[in-house]
Amino acid sequence: MTLPLQPPRIVHHSAAMDGHPAPPNSLELVRASLEHGAEFIELDITALADDDYLLVHDSALESETTGSGPVAECAAKDVRELRYKVDGAPTTVHVPVLREVVALFAEYPTDTRLQLDFKNVVPFTDDEPLHRLIDIVEPLGERVIVSSPADWQLRRLRKLASWLDVGFDILAYFDWHNPKREASERYPRNLGAYGYLDDHPLASRKIWSTAEYLADRCASFIGLVPDANTFYINHRVLSQSLDEGFNWADALHDAGIICDAWTLDVGDPDAEATAKRLLAAGVDQFTSNTPVALRALVDETI
Repeated sequence: MTLPLQPPRIVHHSAAMDGHPAPPNSLELVRASLEHGAEFIELDITALADDDYLLVHDSALESETTGSGPVAECAAKDVRELRYKVDGAPTTVHVPVLREVVALFAEYPTDTRLQLDFKNVVPFTDDEPLHRLIDIVEPLGERVIVSSPADWQLRRLRKLASWLDVGFDILAYFDWHNPKREASERYPRNLGAYGYLDDHPLASRKIWSTAEYLADRCASFIGLVPDANTFYINHRVLSQSLDEGFNWADALHDAGIICDAWTLDVGDPDAEATAKRLLAAGVDQFTSNTPVALRALVDETI
């Protein structure tokens, strides 16, 4: 694999298709993206109590569906009547399980790849849910990659299935500081001395140059998931780091790792300008809710 990837890939966030009315993660969107010839489709998955994974972002059914209670306590046989909600209102759209997605992908023997954003960050008490995931996606082979901010889950998955591609999102360790962001229980919680959200002791006091600090943090993240195929990074982190003399894409390429920038949407002038800047910096992959328009923007730029 030669990096940076040319042309760069576009990832359909939650199977997004520009302007399509179906809810995120729905089979309707997955099929539309497959019909369009998407390069990569990203979907959220959360473990059910048994047998399968539900295509939802949050751990509580009521957040996105007509159900209630923890997803982890819901049996696979009980999800058939679930429907997605949009802006709090129920729809008629069925909430699928992962097996349905794999079956749908099998209908399209193309180069389209599937990114599964693994939402279970708390370690399981045993490996059954991980074995379950591996067994479900095995028919897709190299077409699938599992991504997560939980490096411990990724290491465990690779131990159980060395063939499985994994991707690391550094979000739980390192992020852009949004001064308008309200206090949150999620990590990282502290604004470090170098201007990023970072709970690591290295961030507690500014001694090195910011570029040196960023290079060290990047190297440490690579060490957390040495088998990672792709790193997923907030586009604002990538852009701010360029301002301070560090290029994440270059550093990741030196380790043979693809750099994905999330989430950039056409219609946001700042995001469009950032996409062009990151493209020039060698970013390989862009996650978007407007993938068709972003593909056109990228193609016009390169």
